[in-house]
Amino acid sequence: MFHLARDAARRTLDFFGDSALKIDRKGDATPVTEADRSAERLIRNELANSFGTDAILGEEFQETFGTSGYRWIVDPIDGTKTFICGVPLYTTLLGLEFDSQLIGGAIIVPALDESLVAATGCGAWHRHSQAQSWQPARVSTCDRLENAVFVTSQVDTFAARTAGSCYESIQSAVSITRTWGDAYGYLLVATGRADIMIDPIVSPWDIAAVMPVIREAGGRFTDWSGGESIHGSNAIGTNGLLHDRVLEMVDRNEQALSEND
Repeated sequence: MFHLARDAARRTLDFFGDSALKIDRKGDATPVTEADRSAERLIRNELANSFGTDAILGEEFQETFGTSGYRWIVDPIDGTKTFICGVPLYTTLLGLEFDSQLIGGAIIVPALDESLVAATGCGAWHRHSQAQSWQPARVSTCDRLENAVFVTSQVDTFAARTAGSCYESIQSAVSITRTWGDAYGYLLVATGRADIMIDPIVSPWDIAAVMPVIREAGGRFTDWSGGESIHGSNAIGTNGLLHDRVLEMVDRNEQALSEND
């Protein structure tokens, strides 16, 4: 898994920082580039050659169905907006399911040469660069919101799902808030550098690799209702110690919306 994700991540570097790179818009108005498509094609071709009976779900191309019980979930560039701005915090993501249960994930940060991988029962492992050895990844021990670091991908997505007050309440409760988001934010949680990462709007390929990583690093990963799923269209990853507090704050927002309807 790691080598496949790493090779796709390296492919994105062929396009990173290219001022002539064409930016297209998908049906939902989000950007996509040949870097996204090229990296996903690389993964799909390698999987077809090595694991031809496995299913593949990716962001840029139609789902491929399989018969083995395994499904690979691919996001070739998580953080395309970050990528096209020339900011090095975008990632390449690869998750693996067996019988609909996530069993492994890889998060690669190509421009920083940083990697984080996990498999169920085997822990999460991190390295800052290829020159360094793999080290166990562990979440923080912060147990007080007022000392916590909260990261998210894009602030206005809270308002897009009528959760602007939720963002404000969490931001006011924590010590530091930053938009070091997308999968990089979850990587920060898994390595103990942030404590809370929240996404109001996500797709399965945005978080399939993330769920096993957060779990194996000792944290918790759920949707906003507390369900352990990548299909809830939203996500919360924490060090575990703060998770219930965050869910309570999210739930208060959801209840307030229901009362106002």
